[in-house]
Amino acid sequence: MEYLLIVNLDGAAIDALPEDEKRDLDARSIGHDRELEARGRLVAARALQSPATAVTVRVRDGRISTTDGPFAETREQIGGFLLIEARDLNEAIDIAAQIPVGQFGCIEVRPTYKIPGSE
Repeated sequence: MEYLLIVNLDGAAIDALPEDEKRDLDARSIGHDRELEARGRLVAARALQSPATAVTVRVRDGRISTTDGPFAETREQIGGFLLIEARDLNEAIDIAAQIPVGQFGCIEVRPTYKIPGSE
C-alpha cells in the first residue's frame, strides 16, 4: 500500500544549524532515500523550498485568489514529502521514524486514496 509521509519542519531550527551540520543532515537524508529505494520502498521523495516561496490558491464562486506564502500560521511548515510503498501502517511508521530531519518537526503518515475508476 502507498503512504505519503509529509515532513513538517521547524525551518528556523534548521536555519540555525551550522553549515557543516546542514550538509551532514542533507547527506543523511539522501542516504536514507537511497536506502529506501534499494529496498523497493521509495516511490518519490522531494524537499521543498522555503514557505516564503509558496503561493496559496483558492477558488470561490468561480473566482481565483492567491496569497503569498502558506496559509498555516505555525512554526512547523511542510518541508518535503516521501511517497512510499509499505506492507502496512506499522512499516510506514517505522520508515517515517527513520527520516533524519524528523528531529526538527514531525512526520505525518497518511495512506493514499485510489479514486474508484481512475486506473
